[in-house]
Amino acid sequence: MDAVTDLPVRAATDVRTALSRLRRRLLELSADEVTPSQTALLSRLAKDGPATASALAAAERIRPQSAAATVASLEKAGLVVRHPDPHDGRRLLVSLTDEGRARYQGGRATRGEWLAAALRARCTDDELRAVVLAATILDDVASAPREVP
Repeated sequence: MDAVTDLPVRAATDVRTALSRLRRRLLELSADEVTPSQTALLSRLAKDGPATASALAAAERIRPQSAAATVASLEKAGLVVRHPDPHDGRRLLVSLTDEGRARYQGGRATRGEWLAAALRARCTDDELRAVVLAATILDDVASAPREVP
């Protein structure tokens, strides 16, 4: 391969590495005792609404047993509640409580403030514009079909 063909491969590797590190760092910034796996489920419920534990597991790509344990710990902390599915009473849906929504929103604000401050401290105005452009491009790439021609 030459440098031109290697460029997309390098870009893909660099983006995956940077996003993975940034995601882990942002999950670490919870202002309270919420773990990264709990934060991920709170985030999923805040964005997508009530879901079964198995649907949460599939969406987060974790084992159903792990999702069930995380849901149980969130329920014990008063951050989620389980209730019958109105369309199928045999299934239980998991929903955020008011406290769970407040905790998620507070953590989200904390992470957003940290990221803005870190960008401000480490980037020039031109670099910040490049970050905005890169975010737009990555959002577009995220919309690409699974089978890219």
